[in-house]
Amino acid sequence: MQWMLAVSAFMRDLCPALQNKTYFNTGGQGPLPTPSLEAITASWKQIQELGPFTTDVWPYIASEVNSTRRLLADWCGVPPHRLALTENVTSGCVLPLWGLPFAAGDRLLISDCEHPGVVSACVELARRQNLAIDTLPVKALRGDQASTDAGVLAALEQQLSPRTRLVVLSHLLWNTGQIMPIAAVAERLQRHAQAPFLLVDAAQSFGQIPVQEAAAAADIYGFTGHKWACGPEGLGGVALSARMLEEASPTVIGWRSLRDESKADLSASDPFHNDSRRFEVATSCVPLMAGLRQSLRLLEQQGSAEARLERIRQLSSSCWQRLQALTGVTPLLNQAPCSGLVSFAVDGRETPADVVKQLGSQALWIRDLADPACLRACTHVFTTGQDINALADAIEAISTR
Repeated sequence: MQWMLAVSAFMRDLCPALQNKTYFNTGGQGPLPTPSLEAITASWKQIQELGPFTTDVWPYIASEVNSTRRLLADWCGVPPHRLALTENVTSGCVLPLWGLPFAAGDRLLISDCEHPGVVSACVELARRQNLAIDTLPVKALRGDQASTDAGVLAALEQQLSPRTRLVVLSHLLWNTGQIMPIAAVAERLQRHAQAPFLLVDAAQSFGQIPVQEAAAAADIYGFTGHKWACGPEGLGGVALSARMLEEASPTVIGWRSLRDESKADLSASDPFHNDSRRFEVATSCVPLMAGLRQSLRLLEQQGSAEARLERIRQLSSSCWQRLQALTGVTPLLNQAPCSGLVSFAVDGRETPADVVKQLGSQALWIRDLADPACLRACTHVFTTGQDINALADAIEAISTR
């Protein structure tokens, strides 16, 4: 336990965002450590000194891109050629999604806990390509991991159809906090006659829970660096399966998609990279890469992915127990969560948005969610018992008025 307390203090001391507030919004955006900000600034300075557009700067930029790709691929447990760099989760999910080989009448099976950005992309895709959409019900699963796994697989068995061509399921549900059995879902889809593709939104999993098994099993595993990885906004990645690189076409196309960017070739039938870079587009903010790598190194210094998750779960369990004991407060889950997301409802006249506003006036930050209507607090390795007590005391004051 002592080393975990040291971890919390170490990370807190490095994050300016944690010095003047009680922060439970890592699921929206994680605090950026000062060493990561300094790495971004140093990289920007290096680019200006070498370039910004000279032959001297290209080796540096190539090194930054390649080292970032290798590190993210290592975190995901996939070879670097299957890891594309993106700007965020949505682009990581949607750009490959729109390149899949659908036929009119194919069906998309989408869970009822997906983020609106991905859902809207699927709806528009279905409209344009005459596809049908079915729902995979997982929102009502509120029990332990074993019962959740069984419930997901049972729902999948019931909702799969002969024309199902794609399943969309987050690794960690952004509203209830439940972890989905991605590897088991992927194994079931491999036995389906259509072998549906599996798209996984990893916004809440990357940097919070071990992801290698799920990332290697999914066809599209899109994540960001600015939430649980505590990196800068504007940089993420997507791990792609081998068959994605063989069967999916590039969608939004730019010079980074091309094997030869030096000239336009009107006769080329397939000018694109044959690896993950076919889903990259154009100029990105290279200095952010140094910042994300630094943030990931800092997390690695706090222990293995399993050890960090143990710390996160201890904190979320403490938070859940404090909230569950309060009159007028109902956690969404029937028991302590398996992740760092603690969602709950507060009885009374205040809406969730009103509660957020009241807590914010005390420099205590959580967020409200619309579906289901609730509040969400996130615990990370830097969360403290004092933070949890402050949240519980503030919620109690609101719920008993």
